[in-house]
Amino acid sequence: MIATEDDIRALVRRFYALSLADDLLGPMFRETISDFDAHYLVVENFWSNALLGTDRYNGSAYPHHIHLKVEEAHFDRWMAAFTRAADETLPPSAAEMALKRAAHMTRAFKSGMLPLPTPRRKIREVIAKN
Repeated sequence: MIATEDDIRALVRRFYALSLADDLLGPMFRETISDFDAHYLVVENFWSNALLGTDRYNGSAYPHHIHLKVEEAHFDRWMAAFTRAADETLPPSAAEMALKRAAHMTRAFKSGMLPLPTPRRKIREVIAKN
Protein backbone atom coordinates (compact mmCIF):
# COMPACT_ATOMS: atom_id res chain seq x y z
CA MET A 1 0.00 0.00 0.00
CA ILE A 2 1.23 3.43 -0.89
CA ALA A 3 0.90 6.35 1.52
CA THR A 4 -2.21 8.43 2.02
CA GLU A 5 -2.33 12.19 2.48
CA ASP A 6 -2.91 11.54 6.20
CA ASP A 7 0.26 9.40 6.29
CA ILE A 8 2.22 12.18 4.64
CA ARG A 9 0.86 14.74 7.09
CA ALA A 10 1.87 12.44 9.97
CA LEU A 11 5.34 11.96 8.41
CA VAL A 12 5.98 15.68 8.19
CA ARG A 13 4.71 16.38 11.72
CA ARG A 14 6.74 13.52 13.21
CA PHE A 15 9.88 14.54 11.33
CA TYR A 16 9.65 18.10 12.61
CA ALA A 17 8.86 16.96 16.16
CA LEU A 18 12.04 14.87 16.11
CA SER A 19 14.10 17.58 14.40
CA LEU A 20 12.97 20.38 16.69
CA ALA A 21 13.93 18.24 19.70
CA ASP A 22 17.40 17.69 18.21
CA ASP A 23 20.10 19.94 19.69
CA LEU A 24 21.71 20.55 16.28
CA LEU A 25 18.72 20.72 13.94
CA GLY A 26 16.23 22.35 16.30
CA PRO A 27 17.98 25.72 16.67
CA MET A 28 18.64 25.95 12.92
CA PHE A 29 15.01 25.17 12.08
CA ARG A 30 13.68 27.67 14.64
CA GLU A 31 16.00 30.37 13.30
CA THR A 32 15.12 29.69 9.66
CA ILE A 33 11.40 28.89 9.68
CA SER A 34 9.15 31.77 10.71
CA ASP A 35 5.76 30.10 10.14
CA PHE A 36 5.79 26.38 10.87
CA ASP A 37 2.20 25.75 9.77
CA ALA A 38 2.86 27.24 6.34
CA HIS A 39 6.18 25.38 6.13
CA TYR A 40 4.55 22.06 7.02
CA LEU A 41 2.10 22.55 4.17
CA VAL A 42 4.89 23.14 1.65
CA VAL A 43 6.74 20.04 2.86
CA GLU A 44 3.54 17.99 2.78
CA ASN A 45 3.00 19.16 -0.79
CA PHE A 46 6.55 18.11 -1.69
CA TRP A 47 6.09 14.60 -0.27
CA SER A 48 2.61 14.29 -1.78
CA ASN A 49 4.19 14.96 -5.15
CA ALA A 50 7.11 12.60 -4.49
CA LEU A 51 5.08 9.69 -3.12
CA LEU A 52 1.67 10.05 -4.75
CA GLY A 53 2.50 11.90 -7.95
CA THR A 54 0.22 14.83 -7.17
CA ASP A 55 0.85 18.23 -8.72
CA ARG A 56 0.85 20.03 -5.38
CA TYR A 57 4.58 20.83 -5.54
CA ASN A 58 6.54 22.05 -8.54
CA GLY A 59 10.20 22.88 -8.86
CA SER A 60 13.18 21.94 -6.78
CA ALA A 61 13.59 21.99 -3.01
CA TYR A 62 17.31 22.72 -3.32
CA PRO A 63 17.17 26.52 -3.88
CA HIS A 64 15.17 26.89 -0.66
CA HIS A 65 17.98 25.29 1.33
CA ILE A 66 21.14 26.66 -0.30
CA HIS A 67 21.41 29.57 2.16
CA LEU A 68 21.67 27.27 5.18
CA LYS A 69 25.02 26.95 6.90
CA VAL A 70 25.34 23.21 7.29
CA GLU A 71 27.96 20.61 8.01
CA GLU A 72 28.07 16.85 7.49
CA ALA A 73 26.47 16.28 10.91
CA HIS A 74 23.35 18.21 9.90
CA PHE A 75 22.74 15.80 7.03
CA ASP A 76 23.35 12.77 9.26
CA ARG A 77 20.87 14.02 11.87
CA TRP A 78 18.34 15.02 9.19
CA MET A 79 18.47 11.57 7.64
CA ALA A 80 18.21 9.85 11.04
CA ALA A 81 15.13 11.90 11.97
CA PHE A 82 13.56 11.35 8.56
CA THR A 83 14.24 7.61 8.68
CA ARG A 84 12.64 7.30 12.09
CA ALA A 85 9.64 9.41 11.06
CA ALA A 86 9.13 7.42 7.84
CA ASP A 87 9.39 4.09 9.63
CA GLU A 88 6.90 5.23 12.28
CA THR A 89 4.30 6.82 10.01
CA LEU A 90 4.34 5.29 6.54
CA PRO A 91 3.41 1.85 5.24
CA PRO A 92 6.62 -0.13 4.54
CA SER A 93 6.56 0.30 0.74
CA ALA A 94 5.95 4.05 1.04
CA ALA A 95 8.66 4.36 3.70
CA GLU A 96 11.10 2.61 1.38
CA MET A 97 10.21 4.96 -1.47
CA ALA A 98 10.48 8.04 0.76
CA LEU A 99 13.83 6.93 2.17
CA LYS A 100 15.26 6.38 -1.30
CA ARG A 101 14.16 9.87 -2.29
CA ALA A 102 15.53 11.36 0.94
CA ALA A 103 18.88 9.60 0.49
CA HIS A 104 19.12 10.92 -3.07
CA MET A 105 18.29 14.44 -1.88
CA THR A 106 20.86 14.17 0.90
CA ARG A 107 23.61 13.19 -1.55
CA ALA A 108 22.66 15.99 -3.94
CA PHE A 109 22.38 18.63 -1.22
CA LYS A 110 25.71 17.55 0.29
CA SER A 111 27.47 17.85 -3.03
CA GLY A 112 26.13 21.36 -3.52
CA MET A 113 26.28 22.69 0.03
CA LEU A 114 29.44 21.22 1.56
CA PRO A 115 32.96 22.18 0.59
CA LEU A 116 34.83 19.73 -1.55
CA PRO A 117 37.29 17.58 0.38
CA THR A 118 40.93 18.41 -0.13
CA PRO A 119 42.58 15.70 -2.19
CA ARG A 120 45.20 14.04 0.04
CA ARG A 121 47.46 13.00 -2.83
CA LYS A 122 47.87 16.59 -4.04
CA ILE A 123 48.79 17.76 -0.54
CA ARG A 124 51.37 15.00 -0.21
CA GLU A 125 52.86 15.96 -3.59
CA VAL A 126 53.15 19.61 -2.54
CA ILE A 127 54.76 18.65 0.78
CA ALA A 128 57.20 16.27 -0.93
CA LYS A 129 58.31 19.02 -3.35
CA ASN A 130 59.09 21.45 -0.53
